[in-house]
Amino acid sequence: MADVLMFHHALGPNEGLRAFADELRAAGHTVHTPDLFEGRTFETIDEGVAYARDTGWGEILGRGERAAEALPKGLVYAGFSLGVLPAQMLAQTRAGAKGALLFYSCVPASEFGEWPAGLPAQIHGADADPIFMDEGDVDAARELVEHEQQVELFLYPGDQHYFADSSLPSYDAAATRLLTERVLEFLERVG
Repeated sequence: MADVLMFHHALGPNEGLRAFADELRAAGHTVHTPDLFEGRTFETIDEGVAYARDTGWGEILGRGERAAEALPKGLVYAGFSLGVLPAQMLAQTRAGAKGALLFYSCVPASEFGEWPAGLPAQIHGADADPIFMDEGDVDAARELVEHEQQVELFLYPGDQHYFADSSLPSYDAAATRLLTERVLEFLERVG
């Protein structure tokens, strides 16, 4: 079974994140869900991103690093949208990473150095999501897939950014079922 460190999106640690983490736990995995926003939640992506910007991206990444410090090194790092930043950073820079799960976002590997040789990852996004498709995320994901054999990109039909968050109107149950199947298979493989 895998040990997963999972970071929330810009709305904060909401019910949808907890439900997804619980689904992974029900399959036997250990899932840690730290709060990068120190108890704050937001109604919109813009509000959450503004909070992160005002707090400082360095501090948000630092909170992610501090959350990892007390945990073993053999983790799978997972992040949803804004949470991809600390997840991807830790997957690329913290020794012993077993994998990365990047939901709705991906940054160029060069942001954090080089992609570690042999590190498996899955990147999940909606094929008509204007954030994922138009802001460079899908391009970064495709570049990783092109250069790293063990990195997979999965696109789902739809235009919603947070399509796998069951607590939001953007939730797509069918896409989430497929995403969850793929994630559980990945965790079984790397765990």
